Parts: sequence; structure tokens; C-alpha cells
Amino acid sequence: MAIHSPLNPRAITLVVIAGAVLVLGSCSVISQGTTVEPGNVGVKIKTLGSGAGVAPEALPARWYFRGIGEKIVQFPVIQRTYSYTRDRDERGNENEELSFSDNTGLPMTADVSVTLQVNPASAPMLYQTYRLTFDQLLDGPIRNDVRSAIAAETERVSVETLYSGGRQMVVQKALARVSGKWARHGVTVSQMDWIGSIRYPSAVVDRMQEKTKLEQEALAAKALEAKETALANAAIAKARGEAEAIRIKGEAIRANPQVLQQQAIEKWNGELPKVTSGATPFVKID
Repeated sequence: MAIHSPLNPRAITLVVIAGAVLVLGSCSVISQGTTVEPGNVGVKIKTLGSGAGVAPEALPARWYFRGIGEKIVQFPVIQRTYSYTRDRDERGNENEELSFSDNTGLPMTADVSVTLQVNPASAPMLYQTYRLTFDQLLDGPIRNDVRSAIAAETERVSVETLYSGGRQMVVQKALARVSGKWARHGVTVSQMDWIGSIRYPSAVVDRMQEKTKLEQEALAAKALEAKETALANAAIAKARGEAEAIRIKGEAIRANPQVLQQQAIEKWNGELPKVTSGATPFVKID
């Protein structure tokens, strides 16, 4: 019969310590890992050693181990639309509306949306140039360029032009400015739009509405005048037509007096007049 001796307390302690080390080691490895999410690329930054700096290659979506002194910044590479608005949105509570003016310096504000996409291969150089995450780029340099581009275009036109439909021309020219600059950094800015209406000073709105009202009234008066002129011309044409018809008829009768005789015969009811001069009761035209 075999005899089992009890475990040595020291051996038990060593087993517990070894297990703890393994657990802590596993946690350490996990804590040094980063997952680049689908739709993003990672940019690795080394802060220690001779190779410190931004790694030139973008990291595709998957899990990565981070060494000591390394961090990974993620950049979205799918097309996305961002809004700069006065009201709260998904990116925060702050007022991000854009301010600008017309060619007389009249101040205005508006909400604007921008659609853009980062070229995955350009993400490392983009971070190296600005040292900002993508959200920080949106809040800083990109927003500043959008505002500056819109301001540069609105300062070339009057508020009347903007109010009467010229704002679309302005935003498209601003888009060309912004897309041209950011294309050099690997960012495609494909669309820029106003969100809602431009916020004009109330005095300007009142003036523009009054001007629009007067223009509409003038157009209505012009349309009425044109209608009356058309009716008058039609009446004149009708009278001329009737006069011409009478003239032609008269000439035909003078040229053919028997026609009048024939018409009188066709209308006669067969009764002779009660009083006559003895002549035939029909008119004869020589």
C-alpha cells in the first residue's frame, strides 16, 4: 500500500507565487496591447531610443503589442461627414458655428458640414506634420481652413448676393480652396454644405424681405399690365377684323346686286305688303 506524504508548505508557497507571476505577466502583456478598429489605421509613435519618432508605415486593423515607450494613434480612413454647428452635436457641447462677413464687413454666422476621407498610407505623415489626432485636426486646422475659405469667398460678394441664392456658389469655391490644400496631406475633402440658412443680422433680414415683397408686387403689376395690353390688342384686332369683313361684304354686294335680291327672296314669307306703290316688293340695286 502506497503512503502519500503531505505537501511541503514551502512548495505550496512557491506554486502560489509562480501562479501570481504568470497572471501578472499576462495582464502586463494585455495592457501593452492596442487594437486598431476596423475602418481605422494605426500610427505607431516611439518615444524612447534612437528610433524615436513616427513609424512610416500605417498599421492595418488588428491587435498590436506595444513595447515600452510606444503608443498607437488611430486615424479613421472611411469617408465621414462632420458638422460645425452652433448647437450641441455628437462631438460635444461647444459652439462650433463659423463666422464671416460680406464685402462691406457685415457679420454673419452659419453651420457647415464637411465630408472627407484620409488616405491610409498618408496617416503617418499627417500625424508627423501636425502631431494631432484626427479629432484634434477636425477641431483645429481643418475647421480653421473651412472658416477661412468661406470668409475669403463671402468677402468678395454682397449680402444681397448671398441672400438671393449666391451662397451655393460661395460654398463650392470654398470647397475648392480647402480640398486643394488638404489633398497635399492625403485628405480628400469631397463635399462642403451649408446646414440650414445663414444667420444674418435681423435688420438685414427685414430689409431683404421688404425688397423681395416690392419685387414681387412689381412683377405682379407688370403681369397685370401685360394681360390688359393683350386684351386691348385682342379687342382691336377683333374690331379690325369685323370692319374688314363688313368692307369685303359691301364690296361683294355692290359688285353682285343680285345677291341682295336673292337674300330678300329667301327671307320673304310669301305675303305682299298691304300698301305698295305698285312696284315689285323687292329692292333692286343697280
